[in-house]
Amino acid sequence: MHRDKLNRFNPDVESVRTLALALEGRRKLVNLPTDLTNRLKSNLKGCYPQALELTGANLHEPLSTAFLAKWPTFQDLIKARPQSVRSFYYAHNSRGESVIKRRLEIIHASTALTHDQPVLQVGSMMTRTLVGQLKVLQKNILKHDQLIAQTFQALPEAKIFSSFPGAGAALAPRLLAAFGSDRSRYKDAPQIQKYSGIAPVIERSGKKIWVHFRWACPKFMRQSFHEFAGQSILFCNWAKAYYVNARYRGKDPPSAVRALAFKWQRILWRCWQDRVPYDNDKYVN
Repeated sequence: MHRDKLNRFNPDVESVRTLALALEGRRKLVNLPTDLTNRLKSNLKGCYPQALELTGANLHEPLSTAFLAKWPTFQDLIKARPQSVRSFYYAHNSRGESVIKRRLEIIHASTALTHDQPVLQVGSMMTRTLVGQLKVLQKNILKHDQLIAQTFQALPEAKIFSSFPGAGAALAPRLLAAFGSDRSRYKDAPQIQKYSGIAPVIERSGKKIWVHFRWACPKFMRQSFHEFAGQSILFCNWAKAYYVNARYRGKDPPSAVRALAFKWQRILWRCWQDRVPYDNDKYVN
């Protein structure tokens, strides 16, 4: 019905497409450990609850997986010398003396939850299986990180998006992937504001106006702008003031961050079009 309003899709250069796919692939891999850590936590509660205190809050972190791979049961752990445990924490960059001392006290004061061999045998086997899967994910996430960093640094737009406060190594590549290298793709800022889902939808019927959240959009792109805006509050004074003012006017936190992202997108688009890094003093003036 409206073919005249459709724009031809021109794929971006290979390096930008590689960056975009690697970023989305990494996010999918990062989401996978949630299910595995929930299973691991449930398994440990039934045979080795001390591990939940001795490995930290995140069971998918390298320290936790290495700890459980080395001592998959409490019976294995109590055989280790205190100095060996201390050396393990030091080797994995956990060097707070108070934390290490408290963990050693937990090991010394604890007793095994059970001595039932079937429970211990199957429980330790399940622990090793889940830890092995988490380690594979860690390696592949690291490979994605390396590919993302290499691809991002090789692109001329890297300097532009690295200049934004709060972007950093994690979000600058995502901003670049959202815009790409083809300056004709978004002819003005409202195009990317609508396409990314940051701009709301305004519907009118007679005297009624309904403003609501935009559902049809690339979710990962919208998340990228939302997360960047949230980080910018920590590094940019005017962004923090804008957010605080929005909250004062009654907006809830997600709406306030989304409004800030809407504002940032105009600035991002202008810098992208002009091929210049962001200058905070220039903007504030």
